[in-house]
Formats: sequence, C-alpha cells, structure tokens
Amino acid sequence: RVEHRTFICTPTRKEAGPTNNWMDPSEMRAKLNALYDGCMKGRTMYVIPFSMGVVGSEFSKVGIELTDSIYVVLNMIIMTRVGKDVLDAHGDNPQFTKGLHAKADIDEENRYIVHFPQDNEINSVNSGYGGNVLLGKKCLALRIASYLGKNEGWMAEHMLILGIENPEGEVRYLAAAFPSACGKTNLAMLIPPKEYLDKGWKVWCVGDDIAWLRIGADGRLWAVNPENGFFGVAPGTNEKSNYNALMSTKANTIFTNVVHNLDNNTVWWEGLDKNPPTNAVNWKGEKWDYTDGSKGAHPNSRFTAPAIQCPVISPEFESPKGVPISAFVFGGRRAKTAPLVYESFDWNHGVFVGSIMASETTAAASGEVGVVRRDPMAMLPFCGYNMGDYFNHWLDMGNRIPNRPKIFNVNWFRLDDEGHFIWPGFGDNMRVLHWIMKRAFDEVDAVETEIGYMPKPEDINLNGIEDKVSEEILKGLLSVDKKMWMEDIKSIREFYSKFDEFDTLPKEMAEQLNALEERLKN
Repeated sequence: RVEHRTFICTPTRKEAGPTNNWMDPSEMRAKLNALYDGCMKGRTMYVIPFSMGVVGSEFSKVGIELTDSIYVVLNMIIMTRVGKDVLDAHGDNPQFTKGLHAKADIDEENRYIVHFPQDNEINSVNSGYGGNVLLGKKCLALRIASYLGKNEGWMAEHMLILGIENPEGEVRYLAAAFPSACGKTNLAMLIPPKEYLDKGWKVWCVGDDIAWLRIGADGRLWAVNPENGFFGVAPGTNEKSNYNALMSTKANTIFTNVVHNLDNNTVWWEGLDKNPPTNAVNWKGEKWDYTDGSKGAHPNSRFTAPAIQCPVISPEFESPKGVPISAFVFGGRRAKTAPLVYESFDWNHGVFVGSIMASETTAAASGEVGVVRRDPMAMLPFCGYNMGDYFNHWLDMGNRIPNRPKIFNVNWFRLDDEGHFIWPGFGDNMRVLHWIMKRAFDEVDAVETEIGYMPKPEDINLNGIEDKVSEEILKGLLSVDKKMWMEDIKSIREFYSKFDEFDTLPKEMAEQLNALEERLKN
C-alpha cells in the first residue's frame, strides 16, 4: 500500500478530512489525464464487470473496471463475482462504480490511487499492488462504500465476520476490526482448542476482511462479506498459525511476491516451514540463497484464494441477506496498556473505544515498524470521507438500530517484562470469544472498571491451558494500569486534535474522553 499516494478528491478538503490526502478534483483529473494519455498503447485493455456481494442482493454494488493488467483480471475473478450475469442483473441502471487502472510504467513518482466519492469513481495509475489495483477491494468495498453507506444509511467496515456454533447447533455471529498484523485472518478462520472441539463447538468464516452491514426487518444489524476470495498475507501463514487459510490455497490460487521453488514448481515463504528451497528465485525474480540471511518473500507478499475453498467457509457465505451480528470486536497490538478483553458501557462508549484503537505499525502499512499509530476502527487508511463525520455516522447508526450489537475490545498481544506474549493466542482466543458471546446474550456477569466491563477471571475458561495461563496471570491480563492509561489519554487528545481544523470531531467523543480521564483520576 502507498498511503501517501492515495487520495480522496471531494469538492472541498473538509469533506475528505484531516486523515486523508486531498487534491482539488479538477486539478487531480488534469494530472491523471496526462498520465493516462497513451499509456495503454499496444496493450490489451480488459473490461471487468464485477459485483461486490452476491449478484442481485440488496447489499450488492456493481462496478466496471478497465485495466491493462492480466494480473488484475485473474485476481478480480477470484476476489469478486465477475461476468455477464453481473451486467444482466444490473440492467441499464446508471448507478455503478467506474474504475480505471493502468500499469503505465509502474513509476513510483507518478503513482496515484484516487477516489472521487461524489462521482462514484476510482482511478489508479502506475501501480501493480493488489490493494491499489483490484479496485473492488479496499477502493470500492471500503473507501467508496463507506461514503455510500453514510449517505444511504448502512455501514462499510474493515471487519472479519465469523460465526460461533455451540454444541446445540446455535450459531452466533460477530464482526471484528483489527489493523494489519494483528491476527485478523487467523481469527476469521480460527480452529477452537481441543477442549471446545471435543464438546462439538465450531467456528464458521463468513469473511476475513470486509463487512457491509444493514439494519434488518427484525431490528438487528445484518452483515455480508462483499468479497468472493481471500487476499491474505503469506509470510507467517502455516499449518499451526492458520491451517484453514493454508488449505484454502491448495488450488486455483495466485501467489504474489513469494519464493518460487524451481525444483518442483511450488511456492515458499518465511514462516511456512523450516525447509527453504535450495534452488529458488526470490520475490524480485533473483536467484536466492537462503543461507545469506536475506528474505526470499516480500513481508507483504500475498495469496489470492477462492473463499469457497476454505474448509470452514460458512454455509451462509452466499446468503443474499447476510448474517445477524450480536457483537462488534475492536482490537490492536499493544504491549502493555490494553487488557485481554473489555466491553464498552454502551453503544456511544463503544464508538469511542473504536475511535481510540491503536497498534504498532507493520509491513502492510508503509512507515516505521514498531511505532504505535492510532487506527480508528482499523479504517484510518480506508475511510472515504472526513473521519469525524464517520464517527458521527456510527453514533447515528446507534440511534437507528433497535437491537444494537454490544461492543468489545481485545488485545492478544500483552507482553511480560521479558518481552514474551502472555496469552497463548491463536485457537485459544476462542476462550475470549466465548465470554464475549455470553455477554452479548446477557448470560454472564461482568466487573465494572474505569475503562469498561471486564470478565471475572473465573468466567474465562482456562481448561487445558492452566500450565500456560494461571488464574493469577489471567488477573494480570485483565488489570487496568491507570498510569499507562493516563499517558494514553495524552496520545488520544493529540490524535483528536487533528479534527480541530474543521471542527468535525463529534462532541460525544470529546465527552467520552473527559469521562474516561475522570474515572481514572478517581
């Protein structure tokens, strides 16, 4: 991703807001027109009619992407629903997203990924990276869709969707937002620990990245995954970390910027196994010798796999009406501050909790690795309009949803003083999700703290991991360090001050922050 080359071109800078790059639309169009002029000469132009969401569903949005890249075509066929049936279902409706992509010269200095929300249009030039060129993905499904959702009364969120089936066969659904490298895909395809599997618990993956949510006739919030495939980060994906993701890639899959094993025509990446190939080329296409210590795969190398190949794809994956959401979960990668899990006091407090999400930077987001950055609802790079207005849209939706999901925050990444992870994570995150779902259905009590409702330690099931997590350790994971939170408040105020220029931070957010500070002081 090249966030510094990604623009939201609204008529005024205020509409794009302080967290997006902005340029006057007419100035940007002049710049783009010059770059596009003749740039496809001698190449094949492909026309891709695609649907985000099940073709014909009320949730779905149609787009047409023009591109000079066969790579884009093949990836879009996996990631979206492509073909004549899209055009047939859409008919002569003039409302569709117009997408234009040109590889041009892959010139970094003239690389632009540009969104014109008012025109429902996306332009991308001089890039070959999936997130910048598969225009149905982040560009339409989040940046344009978030703008459409605000105007049409629904939500487009950077969230996985999963269903938890109990031994009685009841499935409860949650949607969860995490910044990159926080285990989002792993959670979306979670395999419950043996303790749960033996009793008949199951986890179903509806989506690993994006959720579109609408209020249903029953007053609940219903979600669909508008995508048709997984565009997953390869490094670190293995049988232990994410068995289901790996199984999804066993056929009909495109691998980008990984190691190519020339001996058997297979792929490899760091973290796949401990057997790097000896006769191979790296992600740059150069002969690669793993013994020299260099990385063979790019840290953000990818696999593009059909969702239907996932062993735990939900039976509701193709449902045009989606699934009912009982809980929202926000999370980040914090070494000390955030506890293992807490629940917001109410909807508005939950919006505040989402707005202050923070995590350490990773390879997927360009910039220094390891620096804490605020990423509200994991939407900072993907919100297609002023983020202050986005917070306000969440508050408005809360007033309109009769049966609101409860809102939670998790942190799998607490470290001890030696820098080791305290919580085992991976499948054992099911233990926390179990508590979250009990809370969502008012089946278990909680303890009120300064930051929200926390589990009683005895209500988190530790059966089978007592040797790793004692009740004493769990109490530490559920503790609130007031001093650290007071430090964090300074950082939150600094982030919120970005919205001062246009005065778009909802008053409710500032009041929530002041109330948190008062509770911590007392």
